[in-house]
Amino acid sequence: MVIVVILAAVIAFAALKPGVVKDSLLSVLGWTQRLSEHHRFASALVIIGCYVVACVLFLPGSLLTIGAGFVLKTLWGTATVSAGSTLGACAAFLVSRTVARRWIEKKLEGSARFAAIDRAVGREGFKIVLLTRLSPVFPFNLLNYGFGLTKVRFWHYALASWIGMLPGTVMYVYLGAALGSLAEAAGGKVGRSPATHLFFWLGLAVAVAVAVLVARVARRALKEAVSEGMPGKAQT
Repeated sequence: MVIVVILAAVIAFAALKPGVVKDSLLSVLGWTQRLSEHHRFASALVIIGCYVVACVLFLPGSLLTIGAGFVLKTLWGTATVSAGSTLGACAAFLVSRTVARRWIEKKLEGSARFAAIDRAVGREGFKIVLLTRLSPVFPFNLLNYGFGLTKVRFWHYALASWIGMLPGTVMYVYLGAALGSLAEAAGGKVGRSPATHLFFWLGLAVAVAVAVLVARVARRALKEAVSEGMPGKAQT
């Protein structure tokens, strides 16, 4: 009970003080950027830890994702965010199945959309988790807790979440890396040829296009999978 109260208090503070949360995250990213100059692995561990905390406490992760790309570049940033977001999603899932179950049930009570997803998860847990990650129909953090109320197996949830979040992770990390590249060029730290710039921005365009395409395909597939279990649907 004490844990639930503390969790609710932190979430309420984050909701009432979004500027404080944003400033805190920016301060952490600034510190990890300095740390990464000498200890990249340690910097990655810090961001992973922050991501886990953000997932459990309903804090926005998009800033951390873009920041990871800015600080660690595309490859390291993608690996770091992928690990952090998956571990964070799993942590929130386990919290939902234990100490925060009743609170999450009240948050989702009366949601027809979640009720439909819950029925679909009962039939095809891994597939539904994967599709919702590829094309989220709920906010990321709430979805983490919501799946904790379903019957999906933990390892199915973890693997499907990791795979499903990869396209979006690559897109946002690549964006952060692009911003970092521009900042370095503006500061005179690096010199890039026009061909290098072109290749980098084409890579970003491809990452965005793939993420959008995958999301659209997943959205259609999710709609079909969920509608199959809707009450009153004719069976063939």
